[in-house]
Amino acid sequence: MEVEFDELVKQVTGHSFWLSYLSAATKPISQLGIHVAIFSEPFLSLVLSGEKRVESRFSRNRCAPYGEVGAGDVILIKETAGPICGLSLVRRAWYYDLISEPIERIRNQYGPAIHADDAFWSSRADSHYATLIELDETVAIHPVQCDKRDRRGWVSLRSRQLTFDFV
Repeated sequence: MEVEFDELVKQVTGHSFWLSYLSAATKPISQLGIHVAIFSEPFLSLVLSGEKRVESRFSRNRCAPYGEVGAGDVILIKETAGPICGLSLVRRAWYYDLISEPIERIRNQYGPAIHADDAFWSSRADSHYATLIELDETVAIHPVQCDKRDRRGWVSLRSRQLTFDFV
């Protein structure tokens, strides 16, 4: 998958936070992760308006974003079968193994922030893993094309780079 980062930076010229942050995050030496998250309606509009502050991803297998996204990472918000139309900053992320953590507990604690109905929760009942992501600094941008052709709902373009201090 290819994303034109120069074009993304152009689209945030009027947003001082994002101009500075995205310019730094896309440098090769940056340790921040960059991810593309695919959204369908009504969740796309809820995220872009700032009403939806916690994004949730459920799966039967350990796959992105589980274990791959962390505080400070950049999320490129992409419309299903459409362009990248927004950016969001990861404030923090939580990972749940749903074998040991009941999904009902997650629903009770985060349900209002996730903005999902009963059908949403029912359709995730057979999931084994959950990733919850608190979103911040979300901004809509002029559409930027993204050459994505597979069915994945989340793609880590660059996973968070971990550093270790050896004593």
